[in-house]
Amino acid sequence: MEFNAEEFRNDLETRLRRQYGKDIGHASNHDLYDAVSASAMAIIMPKWMATRHQYEKEPTRQIYYLSAEFLMGRALSNNLINAGIKEQVKSVLKDMNINYDLLEDEEPDAGLGNGGLGRLAACFLDSLATLDYPGHGYGIRYEYGMFEQRIENGYQVEYPDRWLKHRDPWEIKRSDLAVTVKFGGNIVYGKTPDGQDHFYIEGAEEVTATPYDMPIVGYDTNTVNTLRLWEATSPDGFDLQLFNDMQYHRAVERQNDAENISRVLYPNDSGPSGKTLRLKQQYFFSSASLQDLVHCYVSRYGTDFSRFAELHVIQLNDTHPVVAIPELMRILIDDYGCGWDTAWNVVTKTFAYTNHTILAEALEKWPIEIFQGLLPRVYQIVEEINRRFQIQVRERYPNDYNLQSKLSIIDSGKVHMARLAIHSCFSVNGVAELHTELLKTRELKEWADLYPEKFNNKTNGITQRRWLLNANPRLADFITKRIGHGWEKDLTKLSGLKKYVDDEDSLNELMAIKKENKRELAEYLKNTQNEFLDPDSIFDVQVKRLHEYKRQLLNVLHIMYMYNRIISDPSYNPIPRTFIFGAKSASGYRRAKSIIKLINTVAERVNNDHRVRGKIRVVFIENYRVSVAEKIFPAADVSEQISTAGKEASGTSNMKFMINGAVTLGTMDGANIEIVQEADAENEFVFGLTSEQIVEMEDKHSYNPIEYLQRNPALNKVIEQLVDGTYDPSRQLFKEIHDSLIYGVEGQRPDVYYILADFASYCEAESKIEQAYKDSHKWAQMALMNIASSGKFSSDRTIEQYVQDIWHLNKLFIQ
Repeated sequence: MEFNAEEFRNDLETRLRRQYGKDIGHASNHDLYDAVSASAMAIIMPKWMATRHQYEKEPTRQIYYLSAEFLMGRALSNNLINAGIKEQVKSVLKDMNINYDLLEDEEPDAGLGNGGLGRLAACFLDSLATLDYPGHGYGIRYEYGMFEQRIENGYQVEYPDRWLKHRDPWEIKRSDLAVTVKFGGNIVYGKTPDGQDHFYIEGAEEVTATPYDMPIVGYDTNTVNTLRLWEATSPDGFDLQLFNDMQYHRAVERQNDAENISRVLYPNDSGPSGKTLRLKQQYFFSSASLQDLVHCYVSRYGTDFSRFAELHVIQLNDTHPVVAIPELMRILIDDYGCGWDTAWNVVTKTFAYTNHTILAEALEKWPIEIFQGLLPRVYQIVEEINRRFQIQVRERYPNDYNLQSKLSIIDSGKVHMARLAIHSCFSVNGVAELHTELLKTRELKEWADLYPEKFNNKTNGITQRRWLLNANPRLADFITKRIGHGWEKDLTKLSGLKKYVDDEDSLNELMAIKKENKRELAEYLKNTQNEFLDPDSIFDVQVKRLHEYKRQLLNVLHIMYMYNRIISDPSYNPIPRTFIFGAKSASGYRRAKSIIKLINTVAERVNNDHRVRGKIRVVFIENYRVSVAEKIFPAADVSEQISTAGKEASGTSNMKFMINGAVTLGTMDGANIEIVQEADAENEFVFGLTSEQIVEMEDKHSYNPIEYLQRNPALNKVIEQLVDGTYDPSRQLFKEIHDSLIYGVEGQRPDVYYILADFASYCEAESKIEQAYKDSHKWAQMALMNIASSGKFSSDRTIEQYVQDIWHLNKLFIQ
């Protein structure tokens, strides 16, 4: 994009005067950040408008990505890099004695996501724009994100994430495109003038969905796509009569109820009211997005929907937006008079579904009483979809009542959203080779046998623009100096680095870059958490959502074991190791929050014991988020990817670590398998049971965790320390964790995620890391081979595969 330094400076000064009534000398860092962002938006805006006009001028098939999360991170640097003007902007600011880095730190992370699901969605949008494909996102504009995590006395405490405290200069409110979403009410049946059945809702709660648009700037191209996020309000939320009657709370009750929909990502759903709010959120953004798409289509083509599926493909990112399927049926039938067969033909050619989990509890199932009460007409449509489907199922499997139940969308008093998606969508994809295979052969076998043509794999990826070019500029320069540019849009070019694997100067420079990145992370943690890290130690990192299957517990149990060993064995003198955690637990996930407390309790003990000082240190990074991840990944030596084999769908943090030169310590799970295939096993540290071994143990019910305690006294000691007063004088804080491993809790069998079974193998792998790190030359070679072998894991590759196999898009080049 074109950049004029003098115009940018003048625009910046003008915006400060007009918006804040200040000149450069009196402006705060936040004033300057806001003005710089607005001035950058002015440069981006013509291309954003040109992209939209091009899509309108040349109607073409477009992808619409519906996701409950878009974990975008900060926009300023990413947008400037993709627009090709970051260095010019920094130069102008430098001439004005303005520190760009200070302005960048003024930007809050957009509170629009939490974990890999949302970050994947963000990477996909970046790749779509960079590759010049017409593709856009739809989601919710969460007022308070999920939450801001603070650690108080070792516990996670949730506070509102006030990322919208100030205005967001990267969004544009589009009040003219607001739509109405309805909840509850009663179904009314009637006839149209031509005698057709007609259904409509009376007495519904009406909520206004107002869109806010964010630009998605492609790298080194003129394409700027759109992320549209919906905000919920009430059209008549303030009752002046009640207010004048001094009933102040009742006067704003409807407004509060409506605004709660877009208040928080993933509200606690452990009770009926929480479940209702979650379903409300999912229907809210799904309905609003579909109304938006259908309105645009009708304004151009009228009510003949024969071309709708030709011009639209809607990708459902996990089960959260699956309610869009019956909602589109409702819109076509009730609002536009389509017959059932016509509407069903459109729906089944429009929707595709990505499955992100094999965990049964994560495949959403809504109690009928909640679903029907909140969405009566949509539930009626789901019933009819299932009724027609069950006729086919009974014809195919006439006497297999168990299979008929497994293939029913409504079953055991619940609406099964994944089943609805598989039946209705033309494509169902997993996100790593192992994950997809497990879906087809175990978790969704009945469905894969019924619809084998629908199932396919699309291994996840990450965008190298954010996670290397932006997050690790030193390494980016190192790469470009050796293989030139081009890798920014074709990551497979990194394979050209393999010829430097024996070049001593390159290896030394690579390790010097890693050391400097470690120093920067240490400085950041010193300033923000008063933590003191040794950059000469091994940075052993596990950062991801806190869930039992991700096995942060295995990691901390090993630290307890290592701590015991150092104290009891004076001859054991390990290479200094810094164990770094970053994770948020869902607010209602009690055991996960107990694991956070355990990590911090162990950290307090270890970090204050002079006997292990300079040998091990444990750090829990508060409020893990994208901007912090951009500091962590470049500094990591070891990437902990230790989920129970067969439980992690893919993972993307493993890819971010790999591209930044960290060595993987992991199970053969998710995309770890493909990382080992690409980089070779000799450059990673693999441990633990395989998914096949676990499946066999589960089928035979042969797993007995007590056996592992009996044969491993050191492990037994660690487990008993959870309840013997070593870390908790009350002996109660970690009793549930202890009992979950030994006896089983809440009706589950002991050690559901095979922590005790994998413990010895994990300790052995950790010892191998220690030995390998002693050989700095070999370690540098392993790091370089990981970087050079990461080409497969670009989200650009993933998007191209979606385009080729599922979406069938054409590139549109913007002038």
